[in-house]
Amino acid sequence: MKDGFLFIDKQVDWTSRDICNKASHLLGIKKVGHSGTLDPFATGLLILAFGNASKAIPYLEELDKTYIAELSLGKKTNTADLTGEVIKEASYEHVTKELVKETLASFIGKQSQVPPMTSAIHVNGQKLYELAHKGIEVERKAREIEVFEINLISFEGNKIIFSARVSKGTYLRTLGEDIAERMKTVGHLTALRRVKIHNYSVSNAKTIDQINEDSLISIEEILKQVMDEVFVDDTKTAKIKNGVSFNKNELPPVKSDNVLIADAKTRSALAIYHFDGEKFVCLRGLWS
Repeated sequence: MKDGFLFIDKQVDWTSRDICNKASHLLGIKKVGHSGTLDPFATGLLILAFGNASKAIPYLEELDKTYIAELSLGKKTNTADLTGEVIKEASYEHVTKELVKETLASFIGKQSQVPPMTSAIHVNGQKLYELAHKGIEVERKAREIEVFEINLISFEGNKIIFSARVSKGTYLRTLGEDIAERMKTVGHLTALRRVKIHNYSVSNAKTIDQINEDSLISIEEILKQVMDEVFVDDTKTAKIKNGVSFNKNELPPVKSDNVLIADAKTRSALAIYHFDGEKFVCLRGLWS
């Protein structure tokens, strides 16, 4: 089985699962997952993980993400994007470029956000969007998110194009609605593109039709960008494969809490360990 990651530039109308299924078929690898779902109307960076690399997905999902969004003022839809039906209209003539800039800046920081009914969050064993398709709306708990950066790119007519770097779990559709509401109007997203996941850029991604086995990026190459990498000899390799913990002085000094441990000879990933302040504890085995 091939292990590794792929950076995909997802095109519009594909679901994230569609991309996984297509990539699995093209590469002949059954085990495939992805980090960070993109809505069908959205485009941009989707990270696929094959084989043992799929075990590392949780550590990529925690990373910040950067988007470019187009918010159209004046109409609110039941999906908060262009795929839904218009459920409310409001004037936006009072909105100025200065107001847009002030409003965007007001969203920087930690805040609560209620997930949309069209999200994939599970409630009582069902995904919210499945309930939404049946016309059922349920109460959703607000979740804490953070907007690290948000900047205006352009404002023409009723369209605001802005970039935003946000924490895990942030829904840009909801953010767009909230921006419009804070400006005393309504709006919905008409375009959304994810351009970065942490330091991984869509500029390094391929479309689904461009990929092959040579496109796979090693587990080590991806994870060492978000956590320290430590190499060990044969004496520790066997212990790692048995999930043995290590005292602080048994491994080299590290700065990150999570650590990628790799074999010194083969340079291949063995496991992800976590330093709890006293010892290194195995979180996830990555060996084949």
